[in-house]
Amino acid sequence: MGQAWGFSRHGGPEVQEFFDRPDPEPGRGEVLIRVDVAGVNPLDHLLRSGLVDGLDGGRPFPRVLGMEAAGTVLARGEDVNGLEVGDAVFGFALTGGGTYAEMTVLSAPNTARIPEGLSPTVAATLPVAGTTAIDVLDQLGLPTGATVLVNGVGGGVGLAVAQLAVGHGLRVIGTGSTAKRKHAEAVGVRFIDYTAEDVAAAARELAPDGFDGIVDMVGGASLRTVAPLARDPRNVIAVGDMSVSDLGGRFVERRVDRENLERSARLALDGVLAPVITAVHPLSDAPAALAAVENGHISGKVVIKVT
Repeated sequence: MGQAWGFSRHGGPEVQEFFDRPDPEPGRGEVLIRVDVAGVNPLDHLLRSGLVDGLDGGRPFPRVLGMEAAGTVLARGEDVNGLEVGDAVFGFALTGGGTYAEMTVLSAPNTARIPEGLSPTVAATLPVAGTTAIDVLDQLGLPTGATVLVNGVGGGVGLAVAQLAVGHGLRVIGTGSTAKRKHAEAVGVRFIDYTAEDVAAAARELAPDGFDGIVDMVGGASLRTVAPLARDPRNVIAVGDMSVSDLGGRFVERRVDRENLERSARLALDGVLAPVITAVHPLSDAPAALAAVENGHISGKVVIKVT
């Protein structure tokens, strides 16, 4: 038996609970890992709320929260290639095992070895933010010197996009609240504080000819405000709001395979991608970790150190 933090039914924070669960058995194409560190993401509370379907693996309640983790392989299911017992790995729990737990199962095709020199804490932040940033910039395909607007730059994904964009030689302008300024400017972003400035006016002043690309993390009315600033609407990429297609833009095309995980790890080792980890919580403090992400005021990445 091992402790886990999850939810007993769909709903708000009131449905969350700690519980003991039997050690999971890795199924076909899965590896059982001892969790060292779990990443915390907005997707976690969306899954708890029942707003996202298809990522629970059909598992009964109570379900464990969390989608990304780093740890050590304890056992392998059938048809697992490239991973061995004892390997330090990081990846996605795409079959519903959750990651806010002492042990869990990861989908082997969506899991990679942690390269020597990369800490489990950093590795645990890469499956969601790191690979999303890679996908966004690959999809945009902007040349060196192009100007990109990151709408909602202060979170884990936004900062990762900004770092990779700066690394590609792009000029990066980002929007966020006052609390996000410090970390955004530290990675080379020209920051627009939406609480103190008219975003559209400030952005037009900084890019009078429009933006070569726009990456949106916010959605809704904010997306509709910045989308017209793009020189080509097809170069508006949204990470969370699929209505971007109504504006002529595109939703990010995600690749969560081992190859993309390995790319994110190489970028981290090279220092091009340096996750901004602003809070590390023990598993016993998982409620506070998720609450910090759910309220939207946290900058950078939050992780749960399990062991």
